[in-house]
Amino acid sequence: MIVFDLCCAAGGHRFEAWFASSDSFAEQQGRGLIACPVCGDDEVRKAVVAPRVGAKSNQLSAVPTPPAAAPSASEASPELVRKVIAEIAAKQAEMLPRSRWVGRDFADAARAMHEGRVAEDLIHGQASPEEAQGLRDDGIAAMPLLVPIAPPDAIN
Repeated sequence: MIVFDLCCAAGGHRFEAWFASSDSFAEQQGRGLIACPVCGDDEVRKAVVAPRVGAKSNQLSAVPTPPAAAPSASEASPELVRKVIAEIAAKQAEMLPRSRWVGRDFADAARAMHEGRVAEDLIHGQASPEEAQGLRDDGIAAMPLLVPIAPPDAIN
């Protein structure tokens, strides 16, 4: 697993995300599957970060640090990001019990709701990247859960 600091193009919001590999990030980015958790913008790129290189054991232990630059208005503090993610996770936990698990039929169920054939408010399930892109292309609002959940039949 690898963690990247990411930044959206629309608002310059910075956030962090985990990926199986750098190639996995590139694939998901190319498909537009990564979105800013603050504004939803799917034009996301790796944020510029300064590497932290530890001092060699034979070097001086006191390494001067450059003065910290004042954060711009578009950059969120780590505390704010943690707070926003915690609020999203709490909202997700509140909504899941009121939502119906549709499993692998998520794309079909979302289409049925969008077309008015089903009068449900909330569903959750699984969709392939291609199915998710198809929903987006058809103007159907669907998004991945920020905090992953285990399908009901996979819980011990």
